[in-house]
Amino acid sequence: MDDADITATANGSPFTQVPIEITISVGRARPLVRDLLRLKRDAILPLDRRVSDPVDLYVGDRLIARGELTELEGEQAGQLAVRLTEVADFGDGF
Repeated sequence: MDDADITATANGSPFTQVPIEITISVGRARPLVRDLLRLKRDAILPLDRRVSDPVDLYVGDRLIARGELTELEGEQAGQLAVRLTEVADFGDGF
């Protein structure tokens, strides 16, 4: 048995080692096409949420969690992150 077989057995499935992409939705904008075409550098596009509102986390089109935007400190200072406040119960959904 090689290392990959041991890892797969220890975690129950080799799929636990596959990375996935999570999309964080901070809000939506619905400008008219004419307004979108007029956008220039430094333009501001208002969203339908406030800075303090929760963000939604998706895998594909499935909502998996909600959280709050936060800024990392230390060596990663300035990098955005999400502090989870609610995680979906995949048996029952939200």
